[in-house]
Amino acid sequence: MPGSNPIFIPGPTNVPHRIRQALDCPMEDQRAPDLPAFTLPLLADLKRVFKTDSGQVFIYPSSGTGAWEAAMTNTLSPGDKVLASRFGQFSHLWIDLCQRQGFDVIDVDVEWGEGVPVEIYAEHLMADKAQEIKAVLVCQNETATGVTSDVAAVRRLLDDLGHPAMLYVDGVSSIASIDFRMDEWGVDVAVSGSQKGFMLPAGLGILCVSQKALEAHKQATSRRCYFDFADHIKANVDGFFPYTPAMHMLRGLRVSVDMLLEEGLENVFARHHRMAEGVRRAVDAWGLRLCAKEPKWHSDTVSAIMVPEGFDGNEVAKLAYLRYGLSLGVGLSKVQGKLFRIGHLGDLNELMLLTVLAGSEMAMRDFGIEIEAGSGVAAAEEYYRGTAKPVELNAPAAAAV
Repeated sequence: MPGSNPIFIPGPTNVPHRIRQALDCPMEDQRAPDLPAFTLPLLADLKRVFKTDSGQVFIYPSSGTGAWEAAMTNTLSPGDKVLASRFGQFSHLWIDLCQRQGFDVIDVDVEWGEGVPVEIYAEHLMADKAQEIKAVLVCQNETATGVTSDVAAVRRLLDDLGHPAMLYVDGVSSIASIDFRMDEWGVDVAVSGSQKGFMLPAGLGILCVSQKALEAHKQATSRRCYFDFADHIKANVDGFFPYTPAMHMLRGLRVSVDMLLEEGLENVFARHHRMAEGVRRAVDAWGLRLCAKEPKWHSDTVSAIMVPEGFDGNEVAKLAYLRYGLSLGVGLSKVQGKLFRIGHLGDLNELMLLTVLAGSEMAMRDFGIEIEAGSGVAAAEEYYRGTAKPVELNAPAAAAV
């Protein structure tokens, strides 16, 4: 198909030209004596993205799932109690990983479209008189349903109860896109990946670990080798890695972090909220609804849009791709066929979102869903126009790129 369309799945996201240039680099010596001059500042600046002074960052050549496994096996022992909630495909998979690793999971099943049930967590933690629960899991952004949960509320709960359990956060589709504060929220392990807010191809699992979790690592007896923190701690302190690192990805990560810090993290979060709100205005104009049950759950990185009864959201996404070259997210597991998803995270702006809204409208109308042509685009357009920063029309024009 002629032309080029950006993808609007909730990861991998579009890779900016500046990062693609950084990825296109010759092979280099991963043990070169000057490598620490590159790696040590990168590890330090990643801590700024996680908003931590005391935490330690680890980078693995893996997807976010590898970072999940590293997080759990390095800090827990088989049989340890883990409190978790299942409200989407990715929170489900995290629980599945914990169960397969031999942890004793308290599995709180939640209606898909809601988030972490703080009140139910409170019941379990208050009943845990012997303080056997070692880990409390929070999926900050459930990609399958477009639901964001309140991490800070879980930390307040733990503090109010004086419970010593460590707080683990899946931030794969939130960190570097949605506000995340590791130190302020008392997060002990935060997991992310390269292919979403970091605007890179898939291939890096990135996590940050508190000093409390590093102390727990010394006692944890889960079997591990490739993902062992100990090997990384020993090598990273001098700016190296315990295996051959994916240097081209690290070069891209350097530029990604530069771009995030240049824009300013608060500006990044505000941009994501604004882009997401335009999509939500479009959904309202279509007469449709989000999978997220209440505004407090609304995600600023992905909108899961319910299709009317009798229609198949996965077929809408298929038609959009085959007819218009537009990549939309499909429904997964319990919501398969019930919705399609628009990913709005990473490197994007208003015109890119208007593109996906127009393509989604065409695909839905082609499929027979009764929406008014242009209604969603118009609603988003008015919102973006009304919230755009003022510009000086008499200012000197920027040089053409």
